[in-house]
Parts: sequence; structure tokens; C-alpha cells
Amino acid sequence: MRFALVEDDPTQARQLTDWLKSADHSIHWFKDGQSFSQSMRRESFDMVIMDWNLPDTTGLELLQQLRESSAQVAVLFITSRDSESDIVSALSKGADDYLVKPIRKAETMARISSILRRTFGQTSESDEEHYPPFTLNHNYFTVALDDETIQLTPKEYDLTCFMFQNHGRLLSRNHILESVWGLSSDLSTRTVDTHISKVRRKLGLKPERGWRLISVYQYGYRLESLNSANE
Repeated sequence: MRFALVEDDPTQARQLTDWLKSADHSIHWFKDGQSFSQSMRRESFDMVIMDWNLPDTTGLELLQQLRESSAQVAVLFITSRDSESDIVSALSKGADDYLVKPIRKAETMARISSILRRTFGQTSESDEEHYPPFTLNHNYFTVALDDETIQLTPKEYDLTCFMFQNHGRLLSRNHILESVWGLSSDLSTRTVDTHISKVRRKLGLKPERGWRLISVYQYGYRLESLNSANE
């Protein structure tokens, strides 16, 4: 998963970064609200971990901005503010959970896992996933349109799975690149554009088949279901 950390304390930031990286997550650190807000104009994340007290704004104001936007992202507060009124305020405005510093690794990682399960659900453990009229077969790494198998390269298959599993979400190019090609990938985001084009063409993602893969200028892509059965 891809995380944004909005935290001005470098010690706390290093600690959380180490914990998340050890769990194979990607984390991007922002020292203030402005740099995070600027990033959100061109990037997407699965979860935002934020402090309440920031040099230029408050976590509560950032939370309000996120919930007023179209971003589909989980939010966890990690802060020294421990009053009941603060906790209630953050949760009522859309935070998914709230932890008070100092934090403990096992509890923090368990809370994060719980939020991710609630927000995105479990990745299917079955051999197949169905997104009519498409079927993804994880044993043979193939995609079938009705009963006809579509020939995809391994990376095209990975990209197809990622887009279907996140359909409805606007995903930035860097988000797709990190998730499909790996956390340390030094490839250009043009790689994403090229593969998206091939997947769109090979699968024939068009309204007649109940799906639309749209590009958002200078941002990324969203796979949209036009079939209520897929929602």
C-alpha cells in the first residue's frame, strides 16, 4: 500500500517509515500541510497518517480538505492531543482511527491493517476474480472475456489486476508505478502510459463491455464500472 505521512517531527517520521517499510509498504513523508496539499494535486495514496499540530495548519483542516475532495483515502491521526473532544472531533469529521503518542509498533501496525481491511477489503484469495464480462485467473495469470482468453504479458496482467481491484479510484501514475512495478522502481511514468494503452486495447475497455478506462490530464487513470453488478 502507498502511504502519505504528514508529520513535522523527524524522529516520529523515521520511526513510522521504518515500521511501514518493514511491512513492504511505500511511504512518502511531508513535513507540513502545504507540501502535502500540493502533492495531492498530482498524487494518490491509500492512506494518510497525519499529526494534528503542524507548522502551517492543523491535521483537522487537512482532513476536511481531503473529505471535501474526491480522494478515496483512509486517514489515521497520530498525535499528542489526547482529549476526548479532540478524538471525537477528528472521528466525526471523517478520520478512520486515532492514536495518541507515544505509539507502540504492534498496536499501530494492527490498527493500520484494520483500517486497510475496512477501507479496501481483502485481496481475493480465490483462484479467480470476476468483473463481468471479464474473469481474472490467478493460477494461470490470464484474463478471459466471456470464454475467450486474452493474451497479456505478465506485467500487463499485474496492471489489469491492480486496476480492476481498485476500480472507481483515481490513481496517480506514480501510485500505479510503485504498486505494479515495485517500490524501488526507477522507471519513467511513461511506462505506465504505454502499458495502460495496451491493456485498454487488448481488453477492449469500452462502454459496450461495461467498463471505461479514463485518463486524467497530468494525474493518472481511473477504471470505471458502468455495470451496477460490479459495484
